[in-house]
Amino acid sequence: MKKLLFAFLFSSSLFAMSPGDKAPDFKLLGQDGKLVSLSSLKKPVMLEWFNDGCPYVRKHYDSNNMQDTQKFFKEETGGTWVSIVSSAKGKQGHLSSSSVAKDMLEEESSKADHMLLDLDGKVGQLYGAKTTPQMVYIGEDGIVKYYGAIDSIASAAKSDIKKAVNYVKEAVKDLKSTGKVKVAKSKPYGCSVKY
Repeated sequence: MKKLLFAFLFSSSLFAMSPGDKAPDFKLLGQDGKLVSLSSLKKPVMLEWFNDGCPYVRKHYDSNNMQDTQKFFKEETGGTWVSIVSSAKGKQGHLSSSSVAKDMLEEESSKADHMLLDLDGKVGQLYGAKTTPQMVYIGEDGIVKYYGAIDSIASAAKSDIKKAVNYVKEAVKDLKSTGKVKVAKSKPYGCSVKY
């Protein structure tokens, strides 16, 4: 039994995503009903795991912090922002292909280029997405530059946003100034991804 548990833990750690890893390609259905592949997107790319019913996601969207971060990322990098929904059918945050465009509009997520449906959860699991929100910054070279939380204060309180370090914005600034992200990995926080 101990050997089996060790083998599971060892194999699970092999697939954990880290800065410096090559971002695996994927294809998912987008808000317009078309398949979108990571390889076809203009780099850099920010992946954001999304669940509209999660209070941590609500903190960032209802305060416009997520939209502001999307705008900052796109203006500073010229890249692509992708929101991914990995919630399974019947679970909190699940969106159908017919409702994803409406949800994107309601969130006023006009700076996100795509909202993609990970209906079987395979992409979320491939990227080790554990929470919503969770961020993965993929550089122009296809390598993961940042992996983790949107910011430094793990709470659902909007009042904490101004006190927190926005790791996404800092990663963009670091890459522009030095080519290296100071805080390249952080512990993501939020609601568990509802696979």
